[in-house]
Amino acid sequence: MRIREVGLRAACLLGAAVTVTALAGAPAFAVPATDGPPVGGSSTTTTPPFTTPNTDDCPQKTQPPAPIDTSEVPAPGEPTPTQLPVPSPAIGGQRMGDCGVLVPDGAPPVPAEISATAWMVSDLDTGRVLAAKDPHGRYRPASTIKVALAIVALRSLDLDKVVVGTQADADVDGTRVGIGPGGRYTNRQLMQALIMCSGNDAAHAIATQLGGDKAAVAKMNEVAKSLRALDTRAATPSGLDGPGMSTSAYDLSVLFREAMNIPLFAELIHTEQVDFPGFPADPKIPDDNFDKADHPGFPIANDNQLLYNYAGAIGGKTGFTDDARQTFVAAAERDGHRLVVTLLKADVRPIRPWEQAARLLDYGFALDTDARIGKLPESGSEAVQPSVPLASPPPRADGTQADPVRPAHQGARIATLIGGPVLILVLLLWARRAFRRRR
Repeated sequence: MRIREVGLRAACLLGAAVTVTALAGAPAFAVPATDGPPVGGSSTTTTPPFTTPNTDDCPQKTQPPAPIDTSEVPAPGEPTPTQLPVPSPAIGGQRMGDCGVLVPDGAPPVPAEISATAWMVSDLDTGRVLAAKDPHGRYRPASTIKVALAIVALRSLDLDKVVVGTQADADVDGTRVGIGPGGRYTNRQLMQALIMCSGNDAAHAIATQLGGDKAAVAKMNEVAKSLRALDTRAATPSGLDGPGMSTSAYDLSVLFREAMNIPLFAELIHTEQVDFPGFPADPKIPDDNFDKADHPGFPIANDNQLLYNYAGAIGGKTGFTDDARQTFVAAAERDGHRLVVTLLKADVRPIRPWEQAARLLDYGFALDTDARIGKLPESGSEAVQPSVPLASPPPRADGTQADPVRPAHQGARIATLIGGPVLILVLLLWARRAFRRRR
Protein backbone atom coordinates (compact mmCIF):
# COMPACT_ATOMS: atom_id res chain seq x y z
CA MET A 1 0.00 0.00 0.00
CA ARG A 2 1.31 3.46 -0.88
CA ILE A 3 2.55 5.82 1.82
CA ARG A 4 -0.07 8.35 0.70
CA GLU A 5 -2.87 5.83 1.15
CA VAL A 6 -1.56 4.82 4.55
CA GLY A 7 -1.35 8.43 5.68
CA LEU A 8 -4.81 9.32 4.42
CA ARG A 9 -6.46 6.29 5.97
CA ALA A 10 -4.67 6.76 9.26
CA ALA A 11 -5.68 10.40 9.38
CA CYS A 12 -9.32 9.66 8.61
CA LEU A 13 -9.55 6.79 11.07
CA LEU A 14 -7.91 8.75 13.89
CA GLY A 15 -10.00 11.85 13.24
CA ALA A 16 -13.22 9.86 13.07
CA ALA A 17 -12.38 8.04 16.29
CA VAL A 18 -11.70 11.32 18.08
CA THR A 19 -14.97 12.87 16.88
CA VAL A 20 -17.10 9.81 17.64
CA THR A 21 -15.61 9.56 21.11
CA ALA A 22 -16.37 13.21 21.77
CA LEU A 23 -19.94 12.91 20.54
CA ALA A 24 -20.57 9.79 22.60
CA GLY A 25 -19.51 11.52 25.80
CA ALA A 26 -20.85 14.98 25.10
CA PRO A 27 -23.63 16.45 27.23
CA ALA A 28 -27.13 16.53 25.79
CA PHE A 29 -26.96 20.21 24.84
CA ALA A 30 -23.81 19.73 22.74
CA VAL A 31 -25.72 17.74 20.09
CA PRO A 32 -28.71 19.47 18.48
CA ALA A 33 -32.07 17.79 19.06
CA THR A 34 -33.47 15.85 16.12
CA ASP A 35 -37.14 16.42 16.79
CA GLY A 36 -37.73 17.72 13.26
CA PRO A 37 -36.04 18.07 9.88
CA PRO A 38 -33.16 20.54 9.64
CA VAL A 39 -33.65 23.81 7.79
CA GLY A 40 -32.97 23.42 4.08
CA GLY A 41 -32.63 19.64 4.14
CA SER A 42 -34.25 16.35 5.03
CA SER A 43 -33.79 14.52 8.30
CA THR A 44 -32.55 10.95 8.52
CA THR A 45 -33.64 10.48 12.13
CA THR A 46 -36.40 8.04 12.99
CA THR A 47 -37.29 9.88 16.21
CA PRO A 48 -40.89 11.13 15.97
CA PRO A 49 -41.44 14.89 16.35
CA PHE A 50 -42.07 16.00 19.90
CA THR A 51 -45.65 16.92 20.82
CA THR A 52 -46.93 18.00 24.21
CA PRO A 53 -49.55 15.46 25.40
CA ASN A 54 -53.11 16.70 24.98
CA THR A 55 -55.30 16.46 28.08
CA ASP A 56 -58.35 18.41 26.89
CA ASP A 57 -60.58 15.33 27.20
CA CYS A 58 -59.51 14.65 30.81
CA PRO A 59 -57.98 11.19 30.20
CA GLN A 60 -56.66 10.99 33.79
CA LYS A 61 -59.66 12.39 35.61
CA THR A 62 -60.11 9.29 37.77
CA GLN A 63 -56.79 7.46 37.76
CA PRO A 64 -53.21 7.53 36.42
CA PRO A 65 -52.29 6.06 33.03
CA ALA A 66 -52.02 2.30 32.78
CA PRO A 67 -48.74 0.98 34.24
CA ILE A 68 -46.15 -0.47 31.90
CA ASP A 69 -45.08 -3.23 34.29
CA THR A 70 -46.34 -5.27 37.24
CA SER A 71 -45.32 -2.80 39.94
CA GLU A 72 -48.94 -2.03 40.80
CA VAL A 73 -50.15 -5.62 41.07
CA PRO A 74 -51.21 -6.16 44.70
CA ALA A 75 -49.31 -8.74 46.71
CA PRO A 76 -51.10 -12.06 47.22
CA GLY A 77 -53.91 -11.59 49.69
CA GLU A 78 -53.88 -7.80 49.37
CA PRO A 79 -56.97 -6.05 47.94
CA THR A 80 -56.91 -3.99 44.76
CA PRO A 81 -57.27 -0.31 45.72
CA THR A 82 -60.47 1.34 44.54
CA GLN A 83 -60.44 4.58 42.58
CA LEU A 84 -60.29 7.72 44.67
CA PRO A 85 -63.52 9.76 44.49
CA VAL A 86 -63.41 12.84 42.27
CA PRO A 87 -64.47 15.89 44.33
CA SER A 88 -67.24 18.02 42.88
CA PRO A 89 -66.92 20.95 42.63
CA ALA A 90 -63.19 20.80 42.01
CA ILE A 91 -61.00 21.85 44.92
CA GLY A 92 -59.39 25.20 44.24
CA GLY A 93 -62.11 26.79 42.12
CA GLN A 94 -64.23 26.17 39.07
CA ARG A 95 -61.39 26.34 36.53
CA MET A 96 -59.42 23.73 38.45
CA GLY A 97 -61.96 21.19 37.19
CA ASP A 98 -60.83 21.76 33.58
CA CYS A 99 -58.13 19.59 32.04
CA GLY A 100 -56.44 21.54 29.27
CA VAL A 101 -54.02 24.45 29.50
CA LEU A 102 -55.40 27.10 31.86
CA VAL A 103 -54.09 30.69 32.00
CA PRO A 104 -55.53 34.00 33.22
CA ASP A 105 -57.62 36.04 30.78
CA GLY A 106 -55.37 38.06 28.51
CA ALA A 107 -52.24 36.13 29.45
CA PRO A 108 -49.70 35.25 26.75
CA PRO A 109 -49.33 31.67 25.47
CA VAL A 110 -47.49 29.29 27.77
CA PRO A 111 -43.86 28.41 26.97
CA ALA A 112 -43.06 25.93 24.25
CA GLU A 113 -41.08 22.71 24.79
CA ILE A 114 -42.97 21.63 27.92
CA SER A 115 -43.29 17.84 27.80
CA ALA A 116 -44.98 17.47 31.20
CA THR A 117 -48.44 16.02 30.74
CA ALA A 118 -49.65 17.97 33.79
CA TRP A 119 -48.13 21.02 35.46
CA MET A 120 -49.01 23.97 37.65
CA VAL A 121 -47.54 27.30 38.77
CA SER A 122 -48.78 28.79 42.03
CA ASP A 123 -47.80 31.44 44.57
CA LEU A 124 -46.06 29.87 47.55
CA ASP A 125 -47.20 32.56 49.97
CA THR A 126 -50.71 33.54 48.84
CA GLY A 127 -51.80 30.23 47.38
CA ARG A 128 -52.92 31.82 44.10
CA VAL A 129 -52.82 29.41 41.14
CA LEU A 130 -51.34 31.34 38.21
CA ALA A 131 -51.41 28.79 35.39
CA ALA A 132 -51.88 25.06 34.98
CA LYS A 133 -52.40 22.10 32.69
CA ASP A 134 -54.66 19.29 33.86
CA PRO A 135 -54.25 20.43 37.49
CA HIS A 136 -56.38 17.66 39.04
CA GLY A 137 -55.43 14.96 36.54
CA ARG A 138 -54.14 11.91 38.36
CA TYR A 139 -50.58 10.75 37.82
CA ARG A 140 -47.87 8.93 39.72
CA PRO A 141 -45.62 11.06 41.93
CA ALA A 142 -42.45 8.95 42.02
CA SER A 143 -40.04 10.40 44.61
CA THR A 144 -41.88 13.70 44.91
CA ILE A 145 -44.15 11.83 47.36
CA LYS A 146 -41.15 11.95 49.72
CA VAL A 147 -42.38 15.49 50.45
CA ALA A 148 -45.30 13.88 52.31
CA LEU A 149 -42.95 11.50 54.15
CA ALA A 150 -40.79 14.47 55.11
CA ILE A 151 -43.80 16.31 56.56
CA VAL A 152 -44.65 13.31 58.74
CA ALA A 153 -41.06 12.57 59.80
CA LEU A 154 -40.00 16.14 60.54
CA ARG A 155 -43.00 16.61 62.80
CA SER A 156 -42.71 13.33 64.69
CA LEU A 157 -39.10 12.13 64.89
CA ASP A 158 -36.29 13.27 67.17
CA LEU A 159 -33.79 14.67 64.70
CA ASP A 160 -30.85 14.12 67.05
CA LYS A 161 -31.64 10.44 67.63
CA VAL A 162 -28.98 8.08 66.25
CA VAL A 163 -30.25 5.25 64.06
CA VAL A 164 -28.19 2.19 63.13
CA GLY A 165 -28.35 1.22 59.47
CA THR A 166 -29.56 -2.26 58.57
CA GLN A 167 -29.13 -4.66 55.68
CA ALA A 168 -32.80 -4.09 54.86
CA ASP A 169 -32.08 -0.37 54.41
CA ALA A 170 -29.16 -1.13 52.12
CA ASP A 171 -31.16 -3.64 50.03
CA VAL A 172 -34.08 -1.40 49.00
CA ASP A 173 -34.78 -0.91 45.31
CA GLY A 174 -34.08 2.25 43.39
CA THR A 175 -31.93 5.24 44.28
CA ARG A 176 -29.83 4.83 47.42
CA VAL A 177 -27.64 7.35 49.17
CA GLY A 178 -25.34 4.66 50.59
CA ILE A 179 -26.57 3.62 54.04
CA GLY A 180 -24.62 0.58 55.23
CA PRO A 181 -25.33 -2.03 57.91
CA GLY A 182 -23.95 -0.87 61.24
CA GLY A 183 -23.60 2.74 60.13
CA ARG A 184 -24.73 5.32 62.65
CA TYR A 185 -26.91 8.15 61.36
CA THR A 186 -28.86 10.88 63.06
CA ASN A 187 -32.39 11.43 61.83
CA ARG A 188 -31.22 14.82 60.60
CA GLN A 189 -28.70 13.06 58.35
CA LEU A 190 -31.38 10.66 57.16
CA MET A 191 -33.55 13.65 56.26
CA GLN A 192 -30.63 15.15 54.32
CA ALA A 193 -30.31 11.90 52.37
CA LEU A 194 -34.08 11.74 51.81
CA ILE A 195 -34.62 15.31 50.63
CA MET A 196 -31.34 16.16 48.93
CA CYS A 197 -30.49 12.81 47.30
CA SER A 198 -33.88 11.05 47.21
CA GLY A 199 -32.38 8.04 49.00
CA ASN A 200 -34.83 5.14 49.13
CA ASP A 201 -32.63 3.58 51.78
CA ALA A 202 -33.13 6.70 53.90
CA ALA A 203 -36.89 6.49 53.26
CA HIS A 204 -36.84 2.90 54.53
CA ALA A 205 -34.90 3.82 57.68
CA ILE A 206 -37.32 6.67 58.38
CA ALA A 207 -40.42 4.58 57.67
CA THR A 208 -39.14 1.88 60.04
CA GLN A 209 -39.19 4.42 62.86
CA LEU A 210 -42.73 5.40 61.93
CA GLY A 211 -43.91 1.82 62.40
CA GLY A 212 -42.93 0.27 59.08
CA ASP A 213 -43.90 0.91 55.47
CA LYS A 214 -47.65 0.43 55.90
CA ALA A 215 -47.82 2.65 58.95
CA ALA A 216 -45.72 5.35 57.28
CA VAL A 217 -47.89 5.26 54.16
CA ALA A 218 -51.03 5.55 56.29
CA LYS A 219 -49.60 8.63 58.01
CA MET A 220 -48.66 10.17 54.65
CA ASN A 221 -52.18 9.62 53.38
CA GLU A 222 -53.63 11.15 56.52
CA VAL A 223 -51.56 14.28 55.90
CA ALA A 224 -52.76 14.46 52.29
CA LYS A 225 -56.38 14.11 53.33
CA SER A 226 -56.03 16.78 56.03
CA LEU A 227 -54.66 19.18 53.39
CA ARG A 228 -57.52 18.36 51.00
CA ALA A 229 -55.04 16.83 48.58
CA LEU A 230 -57.69 14.31 47.60
CA ASP A 231 -56.09 13.13 44.35
CA THR A 232 -53.17 11.78 46.39
CA ARG A 233 -52.66 8.27 47.69
CA ALA A 234 -49.21 7.05 48.65
CA ALA A 235 -48.50 3.36 48.18
CA THR A 236 -44.85 3.33 49.26
CA PRO A 237 -42.83 5.68 51.50
CA SER A 238 -40.16 6.23 48.84
CA GLY A 239 -42.32 6.83 45.79
CA LEU A 240 -41.57 3.52 44.12
CA ASP A 241 -44.68 2.58 42.16
CA GLY A 242 -47.25 0.52 44.02
CA PRO A 243 -50.96 -0.35 43.91
CA GLY A 244 -53.14 2.77 43.96
CA MET A 245 -50.31 5.33 43.89
CA SER A 246 -51.62 8.71 42.74
CA THR A 247 -51.24 12.47 42.97
CA SER A 248 -51.91 15.56 40.85
CA ALA A 249 -50.08 18.76 39.95
CA TYR A 250 -52.47 20.61 42.26
CA ASP A 251 -51.93 18.22 45.18
CA LEU A 252 -48.17 18.23 44.80
CA SER A 253 -48.23 22.02 45.08
CA VAL A 254 -50.35 21.70 48.23
CA LEU A 255 -47.98 19.18 49.81
CA PHE A 256 -44.90 21.24 48.97
CA ARG A 257 -46.47 24.40 50.37
CA GLU A 258 -47.26 22.58 53.60
CA ALA A 259 -43.71 21.22 53.84
CA MET A 260 -42.38 24.75 53.48
CA ASN A 261 -43.99 25.54 56.83
CA ILE A 262 -41.21 23.41 58.34
CA PRO A 263 -37.95 25.40 58.61
CA LEU A 264 -35.67 22.36 58.30
CA PHE A 265 -37.40 21.24 55.09
CA ALA A 266 -36.87 24.72 53.63
CA GLU A 267 -33.23 24.55 54.71
CA LEU A 268 -32.54 21.10 53.28
CA ILE A 269 -34.06 21.70 49.84
CA HIS A 270 -31.74 24.71 49.59
CA THR A 271 -28.61 22.86 50.77
CA GLU A 272 -26.17 22.00 48.01
CA GLN A 273 -23.78 19.56 49.73
CA VAL A 274 -23.17 17.92 53.10
CA ASP A 275 -20.95 15.15 54.46
CA PHE A 276 -22.60 11.78 55.07
CA PRO A 277 -21.29 9.10 57.46
CA GLY A 278 -19.66 5.87 56.37
CA PHE A 279 -20.24 2.44 57.91
CA PRO A 280 -18.23 -0.51 59.21
CA ALA A 281 -16.80 -3.21 57.01
CA ASP A 282 -18.72 -6.48 57.25
CA PRO A 283 -16.44 -9.29 58.49
CA LYS A 284 -18.90 -11.84 57.09
CA ILE A 285 -18.35 -10.63 53.54
CA PRO A 286 -15.03 -11.70 51.98
CA ASP A 287 -12.90 -8.78 50.83
CA ASP A 288 -15.44 -6.21 52.05
CA ASN A 289 -13.55 -2.96 51.54
CA PHE A 290 -10.46 -5.14 50.94
CA ASP A 291 -8.51 -4.32 54.09
CA LYS A 292 -11.47 -4.72 56.49
CA ALA A 293 -11.34 -1.02 57.30
CA ASP A 294 -14.51 0.95 57.74
CA HIS A 295 -16.19 2.41 54.69
CA PRO A 296 -15.35 6.10 55.00
CA GLY A 297 -17.85 8.93 54.94
CA PHE A 298 -18.52 10.80 51.73
CA PRO A 299 -20.14 14.02 50.50
CA ILE A 300 -23.67 14.00 49.13
CA ALA A 301 -25.03 16.70 46.82
CA ASN A 302 -28.48 18.00 46.06
CA ASP A 303 -29.80 16.36 42.87
CA ASN A 304 -32.04 19.30 41.90
CA GLN A 305 -30.32 21.07 39.00
CA LEU A 306 -32.68 24.04 39.19
CA LEU A 307 -31.03 24.93 42.49
CA TYR A 308 -27.68 25.47 40.77
CA ASN A 309 -28.85 26.93 37.48
CA TYR A 310 -31.80 29.24 38.17
CA ALA A 311 -31.39 32.66 39.78
CA GLY A 312 -33.51 32.83 42.92
CA ALA A 313 -34.04 29.07 43.17
CA ILE A 314 -35.24 27.98 46.61
CA GLY A 315 -35.07 24.24 46.04
CA GLY A 316 -37.37 21.33 45.36
CA LYS A 317 -37.71 17.60 44.81
CA THR A 318 -37.09 15.38 41.81
CA GLY A 319 -38.59 12.00 40.93
CA PHE A 320 -38.55 9.24 38.33
CA THR A 321 -39.93 5.75 37.83
CA ASP A 322 -40.69 3.85 34.64
CA ASP A 323 -44.43 4.32 35.19
CA ALA A 324 -44.37 7.87 36.56
CA ARG A 325 -41.68 9.16 34.18
CA GLN A 326 -40.06 12.45 35.24
CA THR A 327 -41.72 14.32 38.12
CA PHE A 328 -40.65 17.57 39.74
CA VAL A 329 -41.66 20.19 42.31
CA ALA A 330 -39.63 23.29 43.10
CA ALA A 331 -39.84 26.92 44.14
CA ALA A 332 -38.02 30.15 43.32
CA GLU A 333 -38.11 33.78 44.44
CA ARG A 334 -38.00 36.97 42.38
CA ASP A 335 -38.81 40.55 43.36
CA GLY A 336 -40.33 39.44 46.65
CA HIS A 337 -42.61 36.82 45.08
CA ARG A 338 -42.15 33.08 45.65
CA LEU A 339 -43.62 30.68 43.11
CA VAL A 340 -43.97 26.89 43.08
CA VAL A 341 -43.92 24.80 39.90
CA THR A 342 -44.94 21.14 39.63
CA LEU A 343 -44.44 18.74 36.72
CA LEU A 344 -45.95 15.27 36.32
CA LYS A 345 -45.34 12.64 33.64
CA ALA A 346 -42.66 14.72 31.96
CA ASP A 347 -39.77 13.56 29.83
CA VAL A 348 -36.23 14.76 29.16
CA ARG A 349 -37.32 15.78 25.66
CA PRO A 350 -37.17 18.37 24.24
CA ILE A 351 -35.49 19.91 27.31
CA ARG A 352 -34.83 18.56 30.78
CA PRO A 353 -37.51 18.75 33.48
CA TRP A 354 -35.68 21.42 35.50
CA GLU A 355 -35.41 23.51 32.34
CA GLN A 356 -39.14 23.09 31.72
CA ALA A 357 -39.71 24.20 35.31
CA ALA A 358 -37.51 27.25 34.70
CA ARG A 359 -39.56 28.20 31.63
CA LEU A 360 -42.78 27.95 33.62
CA LEU A 361 -41.36 29.93 36.52
CA ASP A 362 -40.28 32.69 34.15
CA TYR A 363 -43.80 32.67 32.72
CA GLY A 364 -45.36 32.91 36.18
CA PHE A 365 -43.09 35.73 37.31
CA ALA A 366 -43.98 37.70 34.16
CA LEU A 367 -47.74 37.60 34.86
CA ASP A 368 -49.58 40.40 36.63
CA THR A 369 -49.23 40.24 40.39
CA ASP A 370 -52.98 39.73 40.79
CA ALA A 371 -53.29 37.05 38.09
CA ARG A 372 -55.07 33.89 39.18
CA ILE A 373 -57.12 30.99 37.88
CA GLY A 374 -57.65 29.22 41.20
CA LYS A 375 -56.51 28.90 44.79
CA LEU A 376 -54.73 26.38 46.98
CA PRO A 377 -56.86 25.30 49.96
CA GLU A 378 -56.59 26.99 53.32
CA SER A 379 -55.96 23.91 55.38
CA GLY A 380 -53.44 22.16 57.57
CA SER A 381 -51.06 24.33 59.58
CA GLU A 382 -51.98 27.39 57.52
CA ALA A 383 -55.64 27.11 58.49
CA VAL A 384 -54.80 26.56 62.14
CA GLN A 385 -52.19 29.34 62.32
CA PRO A 386 -52.82 31.66 59.34
CA SER A 387 -50.45 34.30 60.68
CA VAL A 388 -47.43 31.98 60.67
CA PRO A 389 -45.25 32.77 57.62
CA LEU A 390 -43.93 30.03 55.42
CA ALA A 391 -40.32 29.13 56.15
CA SER A 392 -37.62 30.81 54.11
CA PRO A 393 -34.43 28.96 53.19
CA PRO A 394 -31.18 30.39 54.56
CA PRO A 395 -28.95 32.33 52.15
CA ARG A 396 -25.78 30.77 50.85
CA ALA A 397 -22.65 31.49 52.84
CA ASP A 398 -21.57 34.37 50.60
CA GLY A 399 -25.10 35.71 50.18
CA THR A 400 -25.11 35.04 46.43
CA GLN A 401 -26.38 32.40 44.06
CA ALA A 402 -23.96 29.61 43.24
CA ASP A 403 -22.47 29.47 39.77
CA PRO A 404 -24.28 27.01 37.52
CA VAL A 405 -22.99 23.47 37.86
CA ARG A 406 -21.61 22.18 34.60
CA PRO A 407 -21.30 18.52 33.62
CA ALA A 408 -17.95 16.93 34.38
CA HIS A 409 -15.36 17.34 31.59
CA GLN A 410 -17.72 19.63 29.66
CA GLY A 411 -14.89 21.91 28.56
CA ALA A 412 -12.72 19.02 27.45
CA ARG A 413 -15.57 17.52 25.43
CA ILE A 414 -16.35 20.78 23.66
CA ALA A 415 -12.65 21.31 22.94
CA THR A 416 -12.48 17.81 21.47
CA LEU A 417 -15.53 18.41 19.31
CA ILE A 418 -13.87 21.53 17.89
CA GLY A 419 -10.37 20.08 17.75
CA GLY A 420 -11.34 16.77 16.11
CA PRO A 421 -11.96 18.19 12.62
CA VAL A 422 -8.87 20.42 12.95
CA LEU A 423 -6.79 17.35 13.79
CA ILE A 424 -8.12 15.58 10.71
CA LEU A 425 -7.08 18.49 8.49
CA VAL A 426 -3.59 18.67 10.03
CA LEU A 427 -3.03 14.93 9.55
CA LEU A 428 -4.24 15.07 5.95
CA LEU A 429 -1.78 17.89 5.16
CA TRP A 430 1.02 15.96 6.85
CA ALA A 431 0.22 12.86 4.83
CA ARG A 432 0.17 14.86 1.59
CA ARG A 433 3.56 16.43 2.30
CA ALA A 434 5.04 13.05 3.24
CA PHE A 435 3.79 11.58 -0.02
CA ARG A 436 5.33 14.43 -2.07
CA ARG A 437 8.71 13.99 -0.33
CA ARG A 438 8.79 10.30 -1.22
CA ARG A 439 7.65 10.45 -4.85
